[in-house]
Amino acid sequence: MSEPASGGESLLFLTDEQLRKGIEAMFFAYRGFTADPDRILDGMDYGRAHHRAIHFIHRSPGTTVNNLLSILGVTKQSLNRVLRTLIDDGLVESRVGREDKRERHLFLTVKGAELERELSDAQRARMRAAYRAAGPVAVQGFRQVLEAMMDPDQRRQYQTLKEGGA
Repeated sequence: MSEPASGGESLLFLTDEQLRKGIEAMFFAYRGFTADPDRILDGMDYGRAHHRAIHFIHRSPGTTVNNLLSILGVTKQSLNRVLRTLIDDGLVESRVGREDKRERHLFLTVKGAELERELSDAQRARMRAAYRAAGPVAVQGFRQVLEAMMDPDQRRQYQTLKEGGA
């Protein structure tokens, strides 16, 4: 049985209004979460797609283009445009696979790692402050809600990353 939420709201039954408030909170939280990196990237003519690619290449050095396509859920054409820019600008290096020459393995360069650190530092600071303000029980609940919102394939990819895999 679920514990009542603050204000006596039952977690087993939420009104449309309560759900709308949650949806709007997600929209505004996402704006806040992306605001600092967006400001950094704006001056470089990069966008969120570049940020996501840099993040996941950093997270899994040597990841393949196909794996990155799967994680990001974008078209090959869209990812190729982003990767071409990052490679041309010296942020990402693409290496031919050792076993399969058709594969391209992606790595951040020193310059790419510096940008990733700057972007992540801004997001970590915001996340750390929010987690501290909310407390450990709320943090655990927040993670549970986020994981429950993921489709099964997304959850599997997330679990693989969470466990330190590619």
